[in-house]
Amino acid sequence: MSDPLDRVREAAASRGLSVELRERPAARSLHEAAEKLGIPASGIVKTLVVKRSDDTYLFALIPGGRSISWPKLRTVVGVNRLRLPEAELAFAATGYERGTIVPIGSTTDWPVYADESIVGQRIAMGAGAHGYSLFVDADDLIAAYGATVADISVPEA
Repeated sequence: MSDPLDRVREAAASRGLSVELRERPAARSLHEAAEKLGIPASGIVKTLVVKRSDDTYLFALIPGGRSISWPKLRTVVGVNRLRLPEAELAFAATGYERGTIVPIGSTTDWPVYADESIVGQRIAMGAGAHGYSLFVDADDLIAAYGATVADISVPEA
């Protein structure tokens, strides 16, 4: 398996997607990571791998400070059952370790669902490897992956 950062770079280039990979110090929380990157917590977008009952997956892009709304996501996807897979299943589905997952360069191009609140934003995401963040314009990412944009999140409790 190739270097995850190279996979991200090559996959982005193949889709004409401009990304910036930036080394970042470890953080104990999303808010700490945002502070270290000098951006609001909502500027960090978590890529969640979601498993369908037929053993296929999808990516849900959820901004910091928000959580997946399972009822909303099930409605948009048109299924009654979705769940977060175990770490080893997420790795098998994407080739990335939990905490580094990004749709760009995933070993399988699963469908992407983006929360509508990220539209028009420059966002930071996992970069495929620990200790790095990837910066990209959300609109470019959405276009490059044909993502479905919908209201799929709720404020974190």
